[in-house]
Amino acid sequence: MRTLRAEHLGSGRSAKHWPAPDRPEYAFIGRSNVGKSSLINRLVGQRKLARVSNTPGRTRNVEHFLVRPDRTEDRPWLLADLPGYGFAKVPKSEREAWRKMIDAYLLGRTNLQCVFLLVDVRLEPQRNDLDMMHWLGENGVPFVIVFTKSDKLSQPKAVSHVAAYRRLLKQTWTEPPQLFITSSETGKGREELLEFIDSVNADFMPPPANA
Repeated sequence: MRTLRAEHLGSGRSAKHWPAPDRPEYAFIGRSNVGKSSLINRLVGQRKLARVSNTPGRTRNVEHFLVRPDRTEDRPWLLADLPGYGFAKVPKSEREAWRKMIDAYLLGRTNLQCVFLLVDVRLEPQRNDLDMMHWLGENGVPFVIVFTKSDKLSQPKAVSHVAAYRRLLKQTWTEPPQLFITSSETGKGREELLEFIDSVNADFMPPPANA
């Protein structure tokens, strides 16, 4: 299993507080408590890099991390942890501020290579997840679907829920987004995600300095 080194770069709600867009970047987004922080920690191999909480709505800003692979042939990349959507018990004004921040980030971050849309595989298709998929597609934001918590239910049930998403996506997508099945507990899917990132990084060209 490969080794990565990662560090927290900062937290902010606007572009002036985010790192320079000079490296390939990947954003993690999903429903509150879908397991974003746990999967980030498993992906980079550091248990306490991203803050894990059982309380929805803990992530309030865009949290950026720099990931440095130990393999000399692999380039460093940025990881962004976005606030969760769904049932977080926060004031409406705060949810609206999050929405504006997330929209600005997803539509304006010039070095963003792909959004990892996390979906709890234990649940049947959820409307807010499907709405996010539709929004990303309509706005031309590249994304893949990452199913989480696969260790929490039987394999047949997980396959059934993934198949339900496939059927729904085929109704509106000529070419559905790529799907991954993961577990932050067992490490399932980690190498597949890292291989995907490697393949995208290989073609990355930094945006113009004035972008």
